[in-house]
Amino acid sequence: MNNTSQIFRIITVFLCIITLFSYGVYSVFFKSGQKPDTIKYSNGFLPFDFEEAEENEKSPEPLTSAPVEQNSPVLPTAAGEVLGKVINKTVKSDNSTVTDSNVHIKNSTDLNISASALLTANLGFKIQENAEAQVLIIHTHATESFLSEDRDYYTSSDNSRTTDNNFNVTELGAIISDKLSASGISTLHDRMQHDYPSYNGSYSRAAGTIKSYLKKYPDIKVVIDIHRDAIQSGSTKTKLTADINGKRAAQVMLVMGSQSGNVKNFPNWQENLKLALRLQKNMENMYPALARPLSLMPRSYNEPLTTGSMLIEIGTDANSLEEAKYSAELLSETLIKTLKES
Repeated sequence: MNNTSQIFRIITVFLCIITLFSYGVYSVFFKSGQKPDTIKYSNGFLPFDFEEAEENEKSPEPLTSAPVEQNSPVLPTAAGEVLGKVINKTVKSDNSTVTDSNVHIKNSTDLNISASALLTANLGFKIQENAEAQVLIIHTHATESFLSEDRDYYTSSDNSRTTDNNFNVTELGAIISDKLSASGISTLHDRMQHDYPSYNGSYSRAAGTIKSYLKKYPDIKVVIDIHRDAIQSGSTKTKLTADINGKRAAQVMLVMGSQSGNVKNFPNWQENLKLALRLQKNMENMYPALARPLSLMPRSYNEPLTTGSMLIEIGTDANSLEEAKYSAELLSETLIKTLKES
């Protein structure tokens, strides 16, 4: 009897240990990762976590959605459940808060700026043609993608992100890089997906990439971070287009950081803005309506790393890939003109 009781006690203790261990594993790997979700995703999407803000930048990125299957290719035709409609808009210059020297700016900072003064000031660098690398193109959020075709609805198969570089913003970077290099402006294109597999920390990883290029190629003067926007209200997504030479192009927005708000590490922000305003003006002159108002933000977006840094958003996730690619071609022409005038 004594032996039987001992064995029973040992088994009971063992089972208790196993139970506690199993609950601990569940708490660490499953329960702790659960977050309250007020959005019902009928298309298999999961919400991305908010972007971990850069140092001195506490405002989170807007919540976006990611496909569970990160490597799912964009489908050539619409399939799956229809989730909502797509409407087409053109953002006009009257959305701006500052209009100066034929450029339009949405100033979200507490700073007073004079576009005319910055446009007439000299840049701190000059692009050397047919020389060592002058421009670097990167993608902090490389997996941002587009609709596979032009239509007025989207479905559960329309992933807003994909790791297939033929269908995300990396393809736009390739177009711009090739056109700049063909014009004599030597350009490097980094295809690293800084937002995969983790979206959090994308800007920190991108900063490391930029620094490594600047160390290896000290002649780089301009760093361009290509993104795309996303505009959604309820189940309705908005695509932004402009009619350029009888063809729809996704609208383009320059997003520039500044030393304002909580940003204290960006003393040379106006040097970047000088270049961006030149590009903005050339876009508005060469291809009217292609450019949305330039967005000036109390953020840094890794732009303090050079005096020629710009973040450029091409279209939204409701634009077709072809519309975005056409915009990349038009943007390339304005970049070439702007950089050769520097």
